[in-house]
Amino acid sequence: METTLVILKPSAILHGYAGQIINRFQQKGLVIHGIKMMQLSDELLREHYAHLVDRPFFPDLMKSMQASPVIVMALWGKDAVEVVRMMTGATNGRKALPGTIRGDFSMSGQENIVHASDSLENAEIELRRFFKPEEILHYEPTFLNYTYEPAELL
Repeated sequence: METTLVILKPSAILHGYAGQIINRFQQKGLVIHGIKMMQLSDELLREHYAHLVDRPFFPDLMKSMQASPVIVMALWGKDAVEVVRMMTGATNGRKALPGTIRGDFSMSGQENIVHASDSLENAEIELRRFFKPEEILHYEPTFLNYTYEPAELL
């Protein structure tokens, strides 16, 4: 089992999609171990997008990510990083398949509704960036026995 970070971006919040998106993750069987709404600071965005700071579009990205608060979530489940990435779809919403979150809710590469960690290593780094240890609450709901086969829970 693993935990991954998801950020519902301002494009999701301002369109009113947050509930539908959170519901999709829960319907899939992912468990929310942490969730909060926050306004992203310049400092936090520069750290999170350090690999993009020197790109010409970075000021627009900063403005976009600060257009409203965001919702950050720690989602837990078997192969959570890979499952969430498949659910979110291609980065550019126009190229994301129908049925994915971006495919259903986005028409943009920047205004693409959601951020999802791209590897377990990055998930661990990003979770520490956005959550204090005491904000992630590990629990195993009883429905897990009806979500996974016994060997998958080991």
